Amino acid sequence: MSVPRRRRIPAHSGHDGPDERWMASYLDMITVLMCMFIVMFAMSTVDQEKFEALRASLATGFGVEESAAVDVSEGVVVPADLVDDEGEAFYELPPNAAEEEYDSLALLRERLQDALDEEGLGDTATFTIDERGLTMGLKSAETFFATNSTVLSAKARAVLDAAATVLADDTHDISVEGHADYRRPAPPFRDNWELSSARATGVLRYLANEGEVDHGRISSVGYGSSRPLAKGTSAAALAKNRRVDIVVLSSAAEEVREELPRLDAVAAGR
Repeated sequence: MSVPRRRRIPAHSGHDGPDERWMASYLDMITVLMCMFIVMFAMSTVDQEKFEALRASLATGFGVEESAAVDVSEGVVVPADLVDDEGEAFYELPPNAAEEEYDSLALLRERLQDALDEEGLGDTATFTIDERGLTMGLKSAETFFATNSTVLSAKARAVLDAAATVLADDTHDISVEGHADYRRPAPPFRDNWELSSARATGVLRYLANEGEVDHGRISSVGYGSSRPLAKGTSAAALAKNRRVDIVVLSSAAEEVREELPRLDAVAAGR
């Protein structure tokens, strides 16, 4: 009698290929992403009917009960405190750094002009706002100094007294700058550098000692004839170039100061 032969079963009968169970999770994720993009696309389309249909579909799918109150607001919802009496929205944009710096210098200019006007001296100075700050130009050096002299006239002292009432309360640094025309001065001054520097120092000394401007905030410099305002040799041109400037220096960043001339031109309607 023959004995049936038994088939030998291999010890390891599992799947020898790569494990592809991750595919199920990957496909689930792709499906969810696709649904999300479809929902985002549908909501980005400005179509009330589609939106209502999508809302109802999602509410049904997630088991949310239907609500009788529906928000049908359109556009941007504006808070009540930003709506005027006529129902129009308005916005108050905060000023940027350049506008704030310009406003502070413009206010200082107004105060200086008012102080001069009160003393009947409103026409003795010019005011300019540029990238350096606020410049108060004392018109014609001969109005403030005798010829070839650094002694302040009575009118000069009155102008500086009025200006000091404002400058003493301010916090900006101040540069007093002397200028001369191209002609060589007479002795005791060897050149225009000495004459312009001496006149600037005379104004500084008066503002600091008599006007009580903080000594740590003020300095002087003489530019001689190197920075003329007017060209030519006419009497008017020479008078413009003989001057002393009181410059209230802006302490703002360079990019802020570069905007000051433009803002001044806009304010002046130029």
